[in-house]
Amino acid sequence: MNFNQFILAAGLVGLTGLAAPASVTITIGHLGNDDARPGFKLPNVPPPAPANAARNAKVAIVDGEIDSAGADIDKLTDGQLPEQADDPGQNFFFNAGTPGGRLRLDLGNVQTIRQVNTYSWHPGMRGPQVYDLYASTGTAADFNIAPLLGTDPATCGWRLLARVDTTSPNASENGGQYGVSIADTDGALGKYRYLLLDVSRTEEADGFGNTFYSEINVIASGTKAAPAVVANAIPSAPVEESLPIVGTDAHGHAYPGATVPFGMVQLSPDTTTQGWDGSSGYHYRD
Repeated sequence: MNFNQFILAAGLVGLTGLAAPASVTITIGHLGNDDARPGFKLPNVPPPAPANAARNAKVAIVDGEIDSAGADIDKLTDGQLPEQADDPGQNFFFNAGTPGGRLRLDLGNVQTIRQVNTYSWHPGMRGPQVYDLYASTGTAADFNIAPLLGTDPATCGWRLLARVDTTSPNASENGGQYGVSIADTDGALGKYRYLLLDVSRTEEADGFGNTFYSEINVIASGTKAAPAVVANAIPSAPVEESLPIVGTDAHGHAYPGATVPFGMVQLSPDTTTQGWDGSSGYHYRD
């Protein structure tokens, strides 16, 4: 089942001495397990783009424990996307049994940020996203660049921009692909150098509630978005997309040789003519 949500989060003014956006919009795109495909072609949310400010950002774990079964923190901004729903090596996630953690992006300088977009993909409860997004210029006298869990970032130079929770009350609907786009109706979220994601797990029924985060995009003024690429994607030239050994293993009964429609001669190596698996004359494992 697919669902799309649009949430208007207002009233974030006055959390700190810094100017807050008048109104922040949180747009959520979701594709269920049956509809999710590589590339994150989500409704209402743009696909990941490698040409964004996060590509040059320094990403760090402020607090929390990385899961060794997943990718390193740099995977969040490398422009490479997972090819399938359960692809640990192409996703960052906090360790099983932990409550989540905090991630910081340092853009290197103060920039006008128009959007912050986050993407995730998993067939179960590790698909949805639950986090609070904070931002800072880093210039406040009380600025703490690394507030640990238990410290309210709003008390040490950070501004709360949005609270995100894409979980559904119906557990069976939580799997699939998610995209969250955080923007502002005035055109920009503000001018910031640092972003802080306070990430929570999606459920506590078992230890596997930490989201598989695939990519984080930061769209700044002047950024020209370009589509991201699927990790290890096959080149687009038709001749390079052909894989002649498809169907030549198990009970596929196919042969790798070339032919034409209604061709009388089918040239292909013969490896076996015995048994059910040898009916095509070729078997990959031979």
